[in-house]
Amino acid sequence: MATPSSATRLLIAAAGAVLVRPRLWPVAIVTWFRMVPARWWSKAPFLPVPANSFLEFRLVTMYGGKGAADPSLHGADIVAWLDWCKKWKSETV
Repeated sequence: MATPSSATRLLIAAAGAVLVRPRLWPVAIVTWFRMVPARWWSKAPFLPVPANSFLEFRLVTMYGGKGAADPSLHGADIVAWLDWCKKWKSETV
């Protein structure tokens, strides 16, 4: 499995990549809250962050193997995925 540090690196890369692309902010916010566990406010760390196990799963399904990939790819991959989500939603609505 991916290490928690790779999940943390994924979150940091995603935040950095999305912050400089305001056109992706709406889809990123909606997607973020879809990944956040229910009742996140009742469990430590009391922040709306996805569970490490979920992020590890996403890394494994994205990159295969143990989910380890060059962290420099994470930002570009997240942007491509959010672009796809935005396009898919506009075509299906």
